[in-house]
Formats: sequence, structure tokens, C-alpha cells
Amino acid sequence: MAEPDNYILLVEDNPDDVELTILAFKKNNFANEIKVVEDGEEAIHFLSGKNNEGISKFGYPELILLDLKLPKVNGHEVLKEIKADKKTKRIPVVILTSSQEEEDIIKGYDLGANSYVRKPVDYQDFVEVVNNLGVYWLAINKNII
Repeated sequence: MAEPDNYILLVEDNPDDVELTILAFKKNNFANEIKVVEDGEEAIHFLSGKNNEGISKFGYPELILLDLKLPKVNGHEVLKEIKADKKTKRIPVVILTSSQEEEDIIKGYDLGANSYVRKPVDYQDFVEVVNNLGVYWLAINKNII
């Protein structure tokens, strides 16, 4: 498989959460570009690489941060598509969501999520969570896509 490009794919429909995530990565001095898709359908399209967009244009993301509550196609369905495709199944997927529902957590792991993280409400806590995610998934963890 090809080496990942140095970017993170953020699948998030809430503009405030998008801005907060980008700010948290910058505050923690991660150099990775963050590409944003705003709904599940767009995420699947991006990762399919059709029409010379998405992975066809940018290569594979190093990490996918996936919200569950998405318009058009929910996060669990996006995850199912990612893990069913031999081109994308090894990309680490971290579910980053506000849901604390045990059913969501179990389903996420059953579908192949690499991690499940609840979004903290407090800004400082969110920055700390993003720092921990970044350090582990972008610096410590080794992945072959």
C-alpha cells in the first residue's frame, strides 16, 4: 500500500467543532494539514477517490477523525465503508463524537474503529484530548496504509 500523505481527514458537520479541532491541532503544534468533509456521503465519496478527488488527488490520510452524528450517511455507515474497502481499511479511524451511548461505542468497535473518544465540552480539555490523539496516532503509532 502507498505511504500516507501528511494530512488528517476530519469528518464533522458542526462548524464550531471543525474550528475547535483545527485550533487544537495548531495549539499543539501538529503540522498535519486537516482536510474537512461535512457529511457521511461526502466522506465516502472522498475516500473512494472517484472523479480525481479525495484520495485520488491527495493520497491517503494518515488518520481519520470521524463524528457519528452526520447528515446523509451516519458515521457508523462511513466506518463500515472504510473498513470494507481494501484500499482504506488500514487507515486508523478514531471516532470523535459527543455520544456516550454504550450502543454507539460497541457498534463503533464492532465495525473496526481504532479508538472511540468522547469530545470534551471544555476547551482546555478538548485541546488536551487532541494533543493526546495527535501524539499517539501521528507520532507513536506506526501504520502501513
